[in-house]
Amino acid sequence: MASKKYVYRFDEGRADMKDLLGGKGANLAEMTRIGIPVPPGFIITTEACREFYIEGRKFPPGMEDQVREELKTLEKNTGKKMGDPENPLLVSIRSGAPISMPGMMDTVLNLGLNDQTVEGLARNTGDRRFAYDCYRRLLNMFGDVVLGIEHQKFERILEMQKDRKNVSFDHQLEAGDWEEVAREYKRLIERETSNPFPQDPMEQLFMAIYAVFNSWNNDRAKIYRKINKIPDDLGTAVNVQLMVFGNMGGDSGTGVAFTRDPSTGTNQLYGEYLINAQGEDVVAGIRTPQPISALEEEMPEVFRQFVDTCQLLERHYRNMQDIEFTIERGRLYMLQTRNGKRTAQAAIKIAVDMVKQGLITKEEAIMRVDPAQLNQILHRRINPSARLDVIAVGLPASPGAACGKIVFDADEAEKMGQEGEKVILVRTETTPDDIHGIVAAQGILTSRGGMTSHAAVVARGMGKPCVCGCEALRIDYDHEQFTVGGQVFRKGDLISIDGATGQVIRGEVPMVDPDLSDEFRELLRWADEVRTLGVRANADTPEDAAKARDFGAEGIGLTRTEHMFMAQDRLPIVQQMILAAGPEERSSALDKLLPMQRGDFYGILKAMEGLPVTIRLLDPPLHEFLPHAEELAVEITRLRMTGGSPGDLAGKEELLRKVRSLSEFNPMLGHRGCRLGITFPEVYEMQARAIFEAAAMLVREGRRVIPEVEIPLVIDVNELAYLKEMVVRVAGEVMKETGVSFEYTVGTMIEVPRAALLADEVAAEAEFFSFGTNDLTQTTLGFSRDDAEGKFMADYLGKKILEENPFVVLDRKGVGKLMKMAVDLGRKTKPDLLIGICGEHGGDPDSIEFCHQIGLNYVSCSPFRVPVARLAAAQAKIKNG
Repeated sequence: MASKKYVYRFDEGRADMKDLLGGKGANLAEMTRIGIPVPPGFIITTEACREFYIEGRKFPPGMEDQVREELKTLEKNTGKKMGDPENPLLVSIRSGAPISMPGMMDTVLNLGLNDQTVEGLARNTGDRRFAYDCYRRLLNMFGDVVLGIEHQKFERILEMQKDRKNVSFDHQLEAGDWEEVAREYKRLIERETSNPFPQDPMEQLFMAIYAVFNSWNNDRAKIYRKINKIPDDLGTAVNVQLMVFGNMGGDSGTGVAFTRDPSTGTNQLYGEYLINAQGEDVVAGIRTPQPISALEEEMPEVFRQFVDTCQLLERHYRNMQDIEFTIERGRLYMLQTRNGKRTAQAAIKIAVDMVKQGLITKEEAIMRVDPAQLNQILHRRINPSARLDVIAVGLPASPGAACGKIVFDADEAEKMGQEGEKVILVRTETTPDDIHGIVAAQGILTSRGGMTSHAAVVARGMGKPCVCGCEALRIDYDHEQFTVGGQVFRKGDLISIDGATGQVIRGEVPMVDPDLSDEFRELLRWADEVRTLGVRANADTPEDAAKARDFGAEGIGLTRTEHMFMAQDRLPIVQQMILAAGPEERSSALDKLLPMQRGDFYGILKAMEGLPVTIRLLDPPLHEFLPHAEELAVEITRLRMTGGSPGDLAGKEELLRKVRSLSEFNPMLGHRGCRLGITFPEVYEMQARAIFEAAAMLVREGRRVIPEVEIPLVIDVNELAYLKEMVVRVAGEVMKETGVSFEYTVGTMIEVPRAALLADEVAAEAEFFSFGTNDLTQTTLGFSRDDAEGKFMADYLGKKILEENPFVVLDRKGVGKLMKMAVDLGRKTKPDLLIGICGEHGGDPDSIEFCHQIGLNYVSCSPFRVPVARLAAAQAKIKNG
């Protein structure tokens, strides 16, 4: 029975065979097909790699015979022969996965050289120095990649030779020096492996192929795949290609170029090259490369051919290309082309420019930009050319960069912020009590907490940089300092944080302000023309609402009223309301809060004039607005020990009793959400009145406002019916009192499984649903968010129990199934039921695609993620039809 085909010549492949031939191999085949000068060769398929692992790291049956056959074809076509001491065939061995993984796997150059063929190469080229330069490179690469000998050991031998000759650079060494280096390299290989360097070129070849297959699972490749969400089962192809030499003298060279600037997107060639060098010299920094434009003066004919080839490749692939090339004795060869990596700014400019050049459609331009990349340009960031003294790395919880003085206390952060000082609030973790300090700070740094901890969620909502879970920090509140790596940083010291990378940096670093280019705005306009999913924002202040509107939000999908209660001028009144002995005393406190809440809602509704604003009534448990029991106990002990005022002591003791009576074993599942509204209806009544009085004031001013009153955490239609009746009654009272009519709706959050399962019943009373997927994820998976991320989520992801962190990317199989069920059931009762999502997932591109697929009306996210959501919603429409 004929064996599978594991080996393809370049002239047998095409660009659309990437899954089988790998990206590099498919593009070499495509360049060969369209007549571009490519050194000939063949590709061993990714299927062979996958079977290599199935067979227990053995080559699949028939593969080696096919390699030998194609090698004979290569020998025939080139007139060279593997191992021939007179005219040796030399090849390169390179990896090539279906998805580009630059630098993650292994390469061997000059394969086929040995003690005899190196002499033949020297005779044929008339250049002994060149021949032994090639041989020592093979010995180094083969020793490192195939035999596992530490690269630094080869480097030490080379440095010693340069020291003996009193030279600084490799190219200053002569033929005899390279012969001596090669001898020392062979001795090193024999010492390290107890075997001499293999002289048989065929043995070299199969050992190198084995090493490239093996490199698919080296540590750096596995980490790269994990970071970039590349499947582990794709495998890598192996490209065996005739060597061409850029190190044959002044008419030879090698380089790397992009058809457009990968940093800015400007339509001009960008790259570097070296004369008399091999490929790795350009990236190794051994010599300073020349800009590609200088090639026009050194080799004008080669440069003209190179420019023409680059233009042909860009037109053919209809994308910016990253190209590797070699010039051998004045002749140009292309060794690789692939779609080039680029910054977010460049991706946008290139996509828009290519539409205008007629190379791609608007839909293709939309698909060319990764929504996650937009974080780079929507926040202030560190200047890429800055030199950084990184002292620690935490979780990149909220993008952007900030610099300021270290402070450890939220009150102090607020005070210093009001005085015009820039501060970084450093806490073990933040709580709602710290909100005023977070508002005042330039950025937040915590030693505990995950990507969806309080600090992370609040910072993202405000568009503030945040680094969480930086466990290397040892925070000492008593001495107002933190220690990291033996270094002490005190209150007032300057640090910088990068919320995009998680880096904590000593001192102040130069920043770059966000610049929303004309191309960016145009791309988003195209996205808006395509998408069917609405995009709203989560905003708690008029400033956030205005920012959201600037970024293109079509309404507010979540206003959290509890954040308004945390302001320092309100917290004492809120606490008075909580500690009230009865309804009368509680009403007195609520009367003071009413005008404050009315002002809050007036500002947000006004900022979003003409657009819907979903306002969630009070959600968190009441104890979150009170001091911590431990802190009160310490304060009581201090008063007792120091003979403090009896009145103060009695007041603190009463407060502690109240705090303990309100404390719960599991607050997330306790007395919160609509349960508060049912137990203390006067609280929700005050909030409803504040909303409707603000609406009436704005209508009287001639403005159209659309408040949507949201009841949180319902589990049963009876809860919603009870509270909706109260909201409707208050609306009627306000209309009667003011003589003003206004529009409004009443709906609910779906954030526990029972609400999703009974969505058809709940929809009978609801005018809209909004999925609160942060809590729905916790209640569906039975995970406490902070505990999961702090204690076991890394193991679940590392051991592939879960593919993604479900608090970052929506759990389609579990949470998603409940959402789909709720949508179907809700619309069975009310076909035109408005349904959205307001959890953190509303800004995640993968989650947005799922929301499109199940027929949601809108997603809602933090203001700074609105452009991300607009683009992701358009991509979801294009991908799913």
